[in-house]
Amino acid sequence: MTRKVVDCRDYPSESHCSLAISGDEEEVVRAATEHAISVHHHPDSPELRIQIRASLKDEVVPTIPKSGPPPPEGEIFDL
Repeated sequence: MTRKVVDCRDYPSESHCSLAISGDEEEVVRAATEHAISVHHHPDSPELRIQIRASLKDEVVPTIPKSGPPPPEGEIFDL
């Protein structure tokens, strides 16, 4: 199952919120709804949940080699 993510940085706001929420789709919708209501003062409504669900993206997780030789000396290897 692909985890979902919603990131406040994708939407301009007066508070410049930087919160990102990831997890199971239902967990993210529930947590993001609570956050939108309590922090961004959106009204609690079915439409809010529909908008949040529509804005979810698949979480992209960087791949890290599990084994193998270290990178050549002087080469940058990001984790």
